[in-house]
Amino acid sequence: QSQLVESGGGVVTPGGSLTLSCSASGFTFDLLSLSWFRPAPGNEREGVACVSPGSEATNYANSVTGRFTISRDNAKNTSQLRMNSVTIDDTGVYYCALVDGLCSLDRFLVDHWGQGTQVTVSS
Repeated sequence: QSQLVESGGGVVTPGGSLTLSCSASGFTFDLLSLSWFRPAPGNEREGVACVSPGSEATNYANSVTGRFTISRDNAKNTSQLRMNSVTIDDTGVYYCALVDGLCSLDRFLVDHWGQGTQVTVSS
């Protein structure tokens, strides 16, 4: 069965760092783009970062550019989202997602969703 599982969420203080992980199984992982999403105002899911199947291309939301780094290891079918200099606005449930197409921050193009992992930024 296909599975997409996030881990690594928790509580972190403003200015701190946290690394989220995504583990995939049952997919042609190296043929799929991978994205991370989180809730936005209005509770819609917004794209945070994405990486192309071979890691040749990445894209980031303006709000996280320079602070977050997305990576993937196709040999292990995993992805990581490194979050640095976090702020209270980074709080939310973070979702790993796979897209059969280009690296995308568009939630409507997502083919597979993980269950999410909670990140809370609080002093």
